[in-house]
Amino acid sequence: MSSAPTNPWGRVDDDGNVYVKTTDGERLIGQWPGGDPAEAMSLYVRRFEGLETEVGLLEARLKGGTVSPDDAAKAVTKVRGQLVDAQAMGDLDSLVTRLDALQPAIDAQREQRKAERAAKVAEAQTEKSRIADDAERIAAGSDWKNGADKLRALLEEWKALPRLSKSADDELWHRFSSARTTYTRRRKTHFGEQSTQRDAAKVVKERLIVEAEALSSSTEWGPTAGRYRDLMTEWKKAGSAPRNVEDKLWKKFRAAQDAFFEARDAANSLLDAEYEVNAEKKLEILADAEKLLPITNVDAARKAWLDIADRWEAAGKVPRARIGEFEGRIRAVEQAVKDATDSVWKKTDPEKSARADDMIGKLQRAIDEVQDKLTAAEAKGDAKKVKDLQQDLDSKKAFLEMAQKAQADFS
Repeated sequence: MSSAPTNPWGRVDDDGNVYVKTTDGERLIGQWPGGDPAEAMSLYVRRFEGLETEVGLLEARLKGGTVSPDDAAKAVTKVRGQLVDAQAMGDLDSLVTRLDALQPAIDAQREQRKAERAAKVAEAQTEKSRIADDAERIAAGSDWKNGADKLRALLEEWKALPRLSKSADDELWHRFSSARTTYTRRRKTHFGEQSTQRDAAKVVKERLIVEAEALSSSTEWGPTAGRYRDLMTEWKKAGSAPRNVEDKLWKKFRAAQDAFFEARDAANSLLDAEYEVNAEKKLEILADAEKLLPITNVDAARKAWLDIADRWEAAGKVPRARIGEFEGRIRAVEQAVKDATDSVWKKTDPEKSARADDMIGKLQRAIDEVQDKLTAAEAKGDAKKVKDLQQDLDSKKAFLEMAQKAQADFS
């Protein structure tokens, strides 16, 4: 008979009873009557190894962060319960010790996750407050084109964030939801009003088209062109018609204008051709007029100008493109004649000449009086009075000289 197998953590007695050793002593874990003791021991050792593997896996998962602290605590409780009456042979106490050693790590991870959750909640509160602020800003604005898309994007951001405390979450959600409702209501009102305005614009523009088409055959070029400018102002003021008709209305309105202005341009082209003959005549007149410059004989220039002015008016109109050039040149000559005439008049103005004569007479009499006083002062030897009178005399003589020069201009 083979000797009984040995194991430091248990034994199989002669009756087939299987025991495991613990710090509390031996504990019966099973029976193997009539069987091979080695097989019995091997079976119970394998059971221990299974428990040991389970503890090892739990340690690895906790260390790797692949199990939550709560799930880890449940697993520890489960394995611990299995170890109480475990029918396994091995160092069961060491497994209990290893399980006990996991508790600080579980507590640390629980605190870490608690802190992480608190940070996420704080971040979520900040983000949800920002979302509510953004929504209220959109609701108060008038970005009708992009506002709805922005609010939908904000809603998706909100859904991705964790919940806060009920009161905090409800308060921020109320702000966000109210802003969305306000924007939607205002947007609906805006587009309703816009639709009404577009319909009204359509009516106005249809009326303008009727008038524009009626004017398109007019040959009253000036007044009709002015009226078309007024119609264009009214068209712009009316605003946009509904999108499905705006382009059609504009094409009809534009076609009526084009018909008129093309006819006007054609008529003007014919006139310009006729006016080219007048232009040739006026070029000759301009040559005669510009020969007067510079003016040396005012009377002769005035007489010549009167003849030139008559010829200029009789020559008729010139092409529109040349009006500015022709008018500028003839007016320059006219102004030169006028300036020369005015200059002569100023010099021969009887009233001004009389005033100059009167001034000279007064100055001469004043000079004579001062001269008499000066002579008397010199006879008395009054040096101070002589000096003052001499200065007065010099001043009056200077004024007299200027007055005599002015009088010469009128002679």
